Amino acid sequence: MPIQPEPPPTAGSGQPAETVLVEHYGRLVRIAYLVLPPRTGVHARVLTAHRVVQRSLPRGGSGDGGGYAALRARVLGAALRAEHRRPHAALPLVLGLRLSPSVGGADGLSAAQALAGLAAPARAALALSVVDRLPDQQITAALAGAGVADPAGALRAAHTVRDALDGTAGTVLRTAEFDPGHVLLHPTDLLRRRLRRRVATASAATVLAVAAVLVTGAYGGGTERAGVNGPPGAAAAAAALDPAGLREAPAERWADTARVDFSVWPARGERREDRALLRRALRAWAGDASAVRITPSAGTGSEPPAAPPSLLFAGDVDGAAVVLLHDGLRVARYAEPLRGDGHAVLDLARTDRADVTTAAAVVVSRTPDGTRYLLAPWIAEAGTRDLLRPTEPTRRLAAPGGLTPRLATPGAGGACAAWPALSLRSSARIVEQHSFLVTDLGELTPAHLTHTPDPGSGAPARQPREATGPSGLAAWARTACSLGGLRGQGVRAVNDWAYARQRLPAGAGTATWVCTRADTWAGAGHVTVWFQPPGTGPGSPGTAAAGRRDTAACSRFGRHVVAGTRWRAPDGTWWVVAAGSRATARITLGGGAGTTAEGTTAAVRAAEDTPVEVTAFHADGSRFSPPGGAAATE
Repeated sequence: MPIQPEPPPTAGSGQPAETVLVEHYGRLVRIAYLVLPPRTGVHARVLTAHRVVQRSLPRGGSGDGGGYAALRARVLGAALRAEHRRPHAALPLVLGLRLSPSVGGADGLSAAQALAGLAAPARAALALSVVDRLPDQQITAALAGAGVADPAGALRAAHTVRDALDGTAGTVLRTAEFDPGHVLLHPTDLLRRRLRRRVATASAATVLAVAAVLVTGAYGGGTERAGVNGPPGAAAAAAALDPAGLREAPAERWADTARVDFSVWPARGERREDRALLRRALRAWAGDASAVRITPSAGTGSEPPAAPPSLLFAGDVDGAAVVLLHDGLRVARYAEPLRGDGHAVLDLARTDRADVTTAAAVVVSRTPDGTRYLLAPWIAEAGTRDLLRPTEPTRRLAAPGGLTPRLATPGAGGACAAWPALSLRSSARIVEQHSFLVTDLGELTPAHLTHTPDPGSGAPARQPREATGPSGLAAWARTACSLGGLRGQGVRAVNDWAYARQRLPAGAGTATWVCTRADTWAGAGHVTVWFQPPGTGPGSPGTAAAGRRDTAACSRFGRHVVAGTRWRAPDGTWWVVAAGSRATARITLGGGAGTTAEGTTAAVRAAEDTPVEVTAFHADGSRFSPPGGAAATE
């Protein structure tokens, strides 16, 4: 339940710094936790938050340290600097345990995703607004004092998130889910550590066993004594790795549930009763098989499952025995060669927040000849199409038992002569006529492709939709080849947003401005803004005009975007062109271009080497800049 907010502390001094720190320790740790980068994981964030606050005392011992505001300034500065440091540097040592705040509900998940999409200064602004309830003027002053270059921009980004969360941010961010002072303890890799210590502790274990017999005899203890059951959590960890404990969803669960994801996949494959194979797969996940190569995808932990996972598949595919498992947060693929001297492998990928589209397929086999998928039980129809040829029809695929044939790998060999994608349709038993596209980006699960059409003349703003219609296919024909740069980054979904159209000078036609946003399973988003003049076709995404990693831009939490670039007209003249999203009131071009244009687009004739500097303004006078700062140039 929500924690009632305490009154905001006064900014005055007069008390010793240690007293102020103790009195407001929980508040300061919460602020540090909200500001620290979410990509480091909750365990590291908890420890780092406490470390930051404990090191915030001024040097020179006790005495007046300037009051709460001075301590908060030091905490903010240290938390902001942590954005660019190694996440595990100089952390306290915690053996055998992982720390995390309480698990929350859907509102907490939405808030966590929003935080992950914000830059550190915006997280700091949100923390000051929610935790200390500071007015905007004091927030920007505190950010400026902490060295933030654009405090006003950080505050606007924080307000955007608060608005997008429908006013729940203040309540949710004050709950125990975001309180690193109240944490849960979890075992980590008990079985792996036990295996590594087995030889080293053999003699010590013998001594302890003798001592236990003597003590039991002296006090008359029975088998119910605590020591008989081993270390706390060891029994649960062992049960999670017992093939007999594997869970299996009923065959038709997917057709009658409100949660359509990997949790309702039934077990498939001819070797799902092969206990020896399943045991080897589980031991590999526990780290007990040293010969197995473990490869987690970006942002995915490799620790063993905390509870018995679900069995999704066990069978022989393309010369390997393959097992697919799901522990609620990750999918694991274990594969061992059926013959020869090859090594077994274990691939892991995050799948939290999976849904009917992002839980639609899992890679079963990846060979030089192509990739084979296991499709979700709710997939009624499958096909393949080439994104670079949007007018060609989808080619139907037969998938007996849910297994597809081997499909070509996109961009194989470094070329981009074709970009294959899976076209899938869900069963009418769960949703009517829902077709969607996914594509292989080198992960266990393919990435979901969506499209947001240009704003047109209507209101309100358009929302992402499936990229299966003519406009979506035409858009992805342009940007498909840029997907190669997203391989191996843990991408969950990619959206192409045509946020503006611009009539070009010199009678050159109409250009489209597109923001391609890749959302990862870890929550971060990577964006590239493309300028697409007319006259180029499939495979040519245009000029990259701006870009940024780990940002909320071009998402529901960052709906305002602008970018500019240099462009050469067909008559040989050079121009600086720029465009903003639908809420843009005017655009200023600096860097030698020197013009201001009303509306969502701007263009000015300039020299070929003119720097591109773009600033956009809303109707209320507030400004925003391209993702990543000044626009990129050719």
